[in-house]
Amino acid sequence: MEAIESDQLPVDDSDEEFEPTGEMLSGISTAIVGLYREHFGKGPTKAKTYALDDVVICVLRDGLTTVEKTLFERGRADTVREVRSAFQDAVADRFTSAIEKATGRRVTAFMSQAHVDPDLAIEVFFLDDSLPQNGSIETDGDGRPATD
Repeated sequence: MEAIESDQLPVDDSDEEFEPTGEMLSGISTAIVGLYREHFGKGPTKAKTYALDDVVICVLRDGLTTVEKTLFERGRADTVREVRSAFQDAVADRFTSAIEKATGRRVTAFMSQAHVDPDLAIEVFFLDDSLPQNGSIETDGDGRPATD
């Protein structure tokens, strides 16, 4: 999947404002978890996506692979974070394309951080324009609303 150029973004000529609906936010979570599954063989079991002004934030839980957990248990948490960072650099275009497709906005910056204990990752996307409304939704790893 290639990054969407700003001149390729869909144009909405209607008078209706774009809103970060639960369906859109759930779709973002599902897409990001899917990219993790595709590239790591395992995806996070929970994801929560927030749309706040010109920022989209995905918080991912329980996504470490068995190899990463083993490295952490052997005192190599830095190695896990380095590998995750290298992965994000290598596939950043796939992540930004998912956000651009879902929001209709161009991603101007993308940041990613992994934390080992507790097992959390965060993906932050800055958009070229604010979204008219804010929202959030939490899902399980399969995109269904999360239950406690």
